[in-house]
Amino acid sequence: MKFFHGANRSGPYFEGWYLKHQNTHGQMLALIPAFHIDRRGRRSASLQVISNCGAWWLEYSDAQFQASPAQLRIQVGQSSFSAQGIDLHIQQDGLSLHGTLTYGPFTALRSDIMGPFQLFAGMQCSHGVISMGHSLCGTLTLNGEQLDFSHGIGYIETDRGRSFPRTYLWTQCVWAGPNCGSLMLAAASVPLPIGGFTGCICAVLYQGREYRLATYLGAKIQAVSPAGAVIRQGNYLLEAELLKAQKLALHAPAEGSMVRTIHESLCAQVRYRFRHGNNILFQRTDSLASFEYA
Repeated sequence: MKFFHGANRSGPYFEGWYLKHQNTHGQMLALIPAFHIDRRGRRSASLQVISNCGAWWLEYSDAQFQASPAQLRIQVGQSSFSAQGIDLHIQQDGLSLHGTLTYGPFTALRSDIMGPFQLFAGMQCSHGVISMGHSLCGTLTLNGEQLDFSHGIGYIETDRGRSFPRTYLWTQCVWAGPNCGSLMLAAASVPLPIGGFTGCICAVLYQGREYRLATYLGAKIQAVSPAGAVIRQGNYLLEAELLKAQKLALHAPAEGSMVRTIHESLCAQVRYRFRHGNNILFQRTDSLASFEYA
């Protein structure tokens, strides 16, 4: 897997990484380091910080950003993000965030979540899953509040391309315990030179087994709206229903510039149901799920 594609790109282009952390006390923190090139070829970087109670947007110059194509290793300002963990030193724009978290081994998917779509050179946005779940250890201090993520769970994904889709739904959830699992679902409009379609990608890890639902495997979107989605693939049926949202405004790419405003619920309450025929594989209502609709 290549971890950074943007070194020799020309604009418009963006590449970002979504690193989510949750602890056993219901505290959550997501970090989105990103690299972008606008239509004029101007390069810049950013970092978005999202917690249970707020969101912050930090801008950086191209010189303050570094990333490795061979491994997950990103440097934005004085903060670093890697497969081993994160080391944060942020003191600006009303945000104080310091500390170190160590990551356990990543849980990777068997193959690229984009399947054959990864070969489409004209894709507006390409998605990747780096870890469906991994352990956390360490403590961060956010504006004076201590966040202890020891025994917590992390999740990492990535996006790259020119722009986020015009219309999309995304939800993600990971949980520990005897019936531990992890789920990621995205449904989005895919423009083509002539026409287009709405496609979906989904990965479910449950009780040691990986399930894949995707347009390229024959999955059909039976419903998608701000309230959730229903996906069917053969005898499998996945339902995601948004019960409660706490939306925060975030920046998103449009033709390489981070000028679009979207709204994400980092800690939404979502009910998931996954069936195979008449057999319910699992039904879960999770208050630490994430949900986004645009």
